[in-house]
Amino acid sequence: MTLLEDLQFRGLINQVTDEEGLKELLGTESVKLYCGFDPTGDSLHIGHLLTILTLRRFQLAGHKPYPLVGGATGLIGDPSGKKAERTLNEQTVVEGFSDKIKGQLMRFLDFEGENGSTLVNNYDWIGQMTLIDFLRDVGKYFGLNYMLAKDSVESRISSGISFTEFTYQILQSYDFYRLNKEEGVKLQIGGSDQWGNITAGLELIRRMSGAEETDRPKAFGFTIPLVTKADGSKFGKSEGGAIWLDPEKTSPYEFYQFLLNTDDKDVIKFLKFFTFLKKEEIDELETELDERAHERLAHRRLAEELTRFVHDEEALKQAQRISEALFGGGDLKTLTGDEVLQGFKDVPSYQVTEVEIGLVDLLVEAEISPSKRQAREDIKNGAVYINGERCQELDKVMSATDKIDDKFTIIRRGKKKFFLIKY
Repeated sequence: MTLLEDLQFRGLINQVTDEEGLKELLGTESVKLYCGFDPTGDSLHIGHLLTILTLRRFQLAGHKPYPLVGGATGLIGDPSGKKAERTLNEQTVVEGFSDKIKGQLMRFLDFEGENGSTLVNNYDWIGQMTLIDFLRDVGKYFGLNYMLAKDSVESRISSGISFTEFTYQILQSYDFYRLNKEEGVKLQIGGSDQWGNITAGLELIRRMSGAEETDRPKAFGFTIPLVTKADGSKFGKSEGGAIWLDPEKTSPYEFYQFLLNTDDKDVIKFLKFFTFLKKEEIDELETELDERAHERLAHRRLAEELTRFVHDEEALKQAQRISEALFGGGDLKTLTGDEVLQGFKDVPSYQVTEVEIGLVDLLVEAEISPSKRQAREDIKNGAVYINGERCQELDKVMSATDKIDDKFTIIRRGKKKFFLIKY
């Protein structure tokens, strides 16, 4: 398949300004393309990953990505898809966010070779403009009616939009013009909520180049769908919040489990979106899902491919070891201290201060059992497990052999209630 045919198969084409023209361009030259990432936080999340992977698909097909960090636009705030005004961050904060996002983008795209990526920051050109420059050289090309008609603005008119956010589309449009003029970038991609900003950029390129109204811009726009789940909810959220690409914010185990728990109705779509598996393999997984859904082969493949890509092979193996220990009957004592922290991040915990402590006292102090009488009954009835092994010793005293990595003990009461004891 050609690149566009592959993107079509994966459901990644939402809107294209001139599909035939883009098809011709992609077939005749190595195209420079860009996508912007505003530093509104210190990490990108899994929702951003689809555009990053799309950039990578273009790169693998021989084209050259220009990932753009919005050091300037991140100071303004994009109204697209937002019901209320963003809280503006200080410049030093945005600069810190920008550095972290640059580091993440450099992990996911190749920066070597003929079509190696070039990382850019729009603060480098927007930050140098004076207000007069902005108004005279760029702002004069934007009609107020044209700007008001954009979905990102029109949807906010009733609730209110500041002049600051209103001008966002001008700044993003100038990015496209600047990269087109200075670097020869001919394609901008983004999520479907960016369509208005992308087409505004194409219009600015046409106007600032002096082209006639009927002339086709020497540039193209392309959007991919926003990722939603079968129930209509936004992809990338869990009970604990967003699924981040930073392992310090979302551990590889949490990332792996989030994908492993994908709804059956979504898993094939997400395999197409987020992996580089070929059509034949995805078709096989879809057949296996229809015939043997309980084996969850498609879910495991999705979790494996994406965890490996976002983190690395060792992080994937670590996530699998934790999952096996927790849900597959594996030995909890084989886990490292770091793996215990990942797997039991959200369970109740208790810090032990005594040199020696009896199990009955520990159960009460850690609020695992409500009283000593109940604690003895729990132990006697076989409801207490230490690091996965049942313990029925009423006079049990916790010792070094009960510690994982000399730091933790995992106690389970009943079938599902886990507690993390820290030393």
